[in-house]
Amino acid sequence: MAALFDDVAAEGAMRPILGMEEPYHYRNKVVSPYAPGRRLSDGAERGRGGARDMRSASGRGRAGVKGHDRRRGRAEAPRREVLCGMYASGSHRIVPTDGCLIENEEAKRIIRAIRDLMGRFGLTPYDEDAHAGFLRHAVVRVGHESGEVLVTLVTNGREFPASRAFCRELVRRCPAVTTIVQNVNERRTNVILGQREQRLYGPGFILDTLCGLSFRISSQSFYQVNAVQTEVLYETAVFLAGLTGVERVIDAYCGTGTIGLVAAKRGAAQVTGVDTVASAIRDARENARHNGVENARFVVGDAGDFMRGLSRVGERADVLLMDPPRAGASEAFLEAAAELAPARIVYISCNPETQVRDLRFLKGRGYAVRVVQPVDMFPHTDHIETVALLTRDGSAEGSSRGDVGADVASSELGPGDAAKRPACGQDQARSVGVDVSKASSPHAGNESGGGRG
Repeated sequence: MAALFDDVAAEGAMRPILGMEEPYHYRNKVVSPYAPGRRLSDGAERGRGGARDMRSASGRGRAGVKGHDRRRGRAEAPRREVLCGMYASGSHRIVPTDGCLIENEEAKRIIRAIRDLMGRFGLTPYDEDAHAGFLRHAVVRVGHESGEVLVTLVTNGREFPASRAFCRELVRRCPAVTTIVQNVNERRTNVILGQREQRLYGPGFILDTLCGLSFRISSQSFYQVNAVQTEVLYETAVFLAGLTGVERVIDAYCGTGTIGLVAAKRGAAQVTGVDTVASAIRDARENARHNGVENARFVVGDAGDFMRGLSRVGERADVLLMDPPRAGASEAFLEAAAELAPARIVYISCNPETQVRDLRFLKGRGYAVRVVQPVDMFPHTDHIETVALLTRDGSAEGSSRGDVGADVASSELGPGDAAKRPACGQDQARSVGVDVSKASSPHAGNESGGGRG
């Protein structure tokens, strides 16, 4: 990791990885495909809860349902074993798994319960080669703090006979379930979710708490799968942003507004979140309203275009928070960021290789990389997220914030400390190896708040 950042980061910028104290069953989002397996004898089929003569609980067997017998008015139970679990690496071969050491145990239990109910309600598993069958995937999301559970059933068709009875039985077996949504995906595609949805049970979303704020999570919402380490990640990013109550912040790729709202609550004067996904912006606005955050606004649009628009009219931003997808930021976005010239950029990345590429670009536009803080978001895998702090090279702001990158008390970060969740203020500063006495005033020598025009 250190070697990867050698040619872009200042000396001493790399911090020890922040690990997780209890790195098991942390994934709060569990996805499973359903597919036909081996043929079953009558006895074996009945033993799986799939008696052939069992009628659909609706008693009607509506027409137009893939995987249902429309002539007899009753469900046609699968004649094959129903497989669920994970895809083998680099393939679409399902490896049946009843448990996993990194997946939420309640979510996994719900995945199995859905499998066991399919035969009873005549829901055939999806065969991707034949593009036939009804149930393609289940996506289960569990609120880390709230314990609320959202189940999304991805179907190859909209008509869902006995959906009410199916939901009642699933909730009876798994009382933790608070809402169930049907997502319709009739395309031949590897993409899991389709565009059309309907609520089958409950409100259609769940709420969860992150960094002291409550967030609304729907089936299409982006929400980090490891809530414990997400708090470590976001607290670190907000600390490195150096917010003192006067900064104007842009949250690019803002999604549902998680990190922007944390920044709004933790010292930003104004936060503007920008994302191209309209549904995510709707959720972000609802999250702001729900949490009583009045100093944050959210805009549908391209963040690069938004920053260029600000530059054209002479507007400035003090801090840019950016959390792009794995492919990293586009060159057009990075050019727009350099044109706007915020005093500090906090770059969160799930792909250090594309992050280094982007940091190299920004370095060529007058920025210096002061801190690189890796966070182990996905224990027991080779994936890691990194937070990088960039400042304008040679500026007064860069010099004052340069203390964050230059004065590293690495001895303060022993193996135990690296695994602790950072808190706000001085404790958090120490968790990323920062000299608190020098970092306590991010605007030292520049009280105007980043020199905005």
